[in-house]
Amino acid sequence: MSRLDTLLSGYAAHHRTRGNLICHAIGVTLILYGVVAFLREVPLPVAPWTAAEVGIVAVVLFYLRLNAALALTMLAELVLFDLLSRAVDDWRIGAAAFLAGWIFQAVGHARFEKNKPAFFASLIHLLVGPIFLWNELLRVRPTFPPIRPGS
Repeated sequence: MSRLDTLLSGYAAHHRTRGNLICHAIGVTLILYGVVAFLREVPLPVAPWTAAEVGIVAVVLFYLRLNAALALTMLAELVLFDLLSRAVDDWRIGAAAFLAGWIFQAVGHARFEKNKPAFFASLIHLLVGPIFLWNELLRVRPTFPPIRPGS
């Protein structure tokens, strides 16, 4: 089993219901936007670059070690969030998105999954969540256990 398969399966074990998956699709998206918006507030000596672009490159390099297709989806999503945060140009919107995202995550686990978030077991799952969602959408790799459709 590849490292990616191991990570996706471990994450899937904490995310087996459709309700939780929907909450995470919304929550993870909001959290990612919030993180990019926060990091954009940290300028670098090489204008117009900020810590957001450095973070995006670092995360995409991590994802490239796991799977090129999922890394490219994350690159597209993160670049979009970077451009959006530049257009919005208000860190408070990013903070609100970040907070709302974690609320969605908590609701998903409390209401639908009835378990603790995967990152309680391993912080690496904070990076696995976004590619897990893309993988569920694009079906790049199988995950086990599978999502329960009726929940």
